[in-house]
Amino acid sequence: MTRPDGYLLDNQQTEAGERFDAFASLFDPTTFRHLEGLGVGPGWRCWEVGAGGTSVVSWLAKKVGRTGQVVATDIDTSRLGPVARPPVEVRVHDAGAEEPPGEDFDLVHARLVLVHVPDRDRALRSMVRSLRPGGRLLVEDADPALQPLACPDEHGPEQQLANRLRTGFRRLLAERGADLSYGRRLPRLLREAGLQRVEAEAYFPLTSPAGAALESATIRQIRAELVRTGRATDDDVDRHLAHIEAGGMHFATAPMISAWGRKG
Repeated sequence: MTRPDGYLLDNQQTEAGERFDAFASLFDPTTFRHLEGLGVGPGWRCWEVGAGGTSVVSWLAKKVGRTGQVVATDIDTSRLGPVARPPVEVRVHDAGAEEPPGEDFDLVHARLVLVHVPDRDRALRSMVRSLRPGGRLLVEDADPALQPLACPDEHGPEQQLANRLRTGFRRLLAERGADLSYGRRLPRLLREAGLQRVEAEAYFPLTSPAGAALESATIRQIRAELVRTGRATDDDVDRHLAHIEAGGMHFATAPMISAWGRKG
């Protein structure tokens, strides 16, 4: 998952932890509902791809219990220390460039990962290959091209500024290889990979405290790049952060598309 220009949202930056917390608040309920529906339970062997934070790994560990296993991988595992104990095994791993960290998994899950992987096709094939017959794959990725705005209700200058900065963020992501329309293709890609019983849903948070927290952490994390590339000034960023801090604005995320299927 390396980038020629460096990953825009480095796990080791201070704001990364805030972003992981916001993602957990925004998306864990949906993710856990889908995982429950796939039947995750005691004794299952699971691969959490691009784990980043700990919330999903911890949930899986409780579900599989002492007789199961959760292999949590990422190119940067610096935030996974608190969960690195049985049944969790933490490994440094690049899903788009390396062989799977095992085989015959009952479940493989990736959230907000493949959209950033340069060789995402190889990564998806690797994930499918690592499943046992009957194993389940759940892939969840955002589709910013479906809903590109921070503030869909652009009714004033504060919202216009937010949307301009969101446009800058999207362009920075695209320049580093992110596929901003990947999410919508997941159902087809899972079927083409040979999975059966493919289904998909989209979740689209329009406003929440976690959405505002995510907006603040993201803008602070990418501030230097926005300014360096001329997509914003320091004054723009300061005004936007002040608007967030003041409250009263509604920040949406891109739709999160969850797609799942079973290996034949």
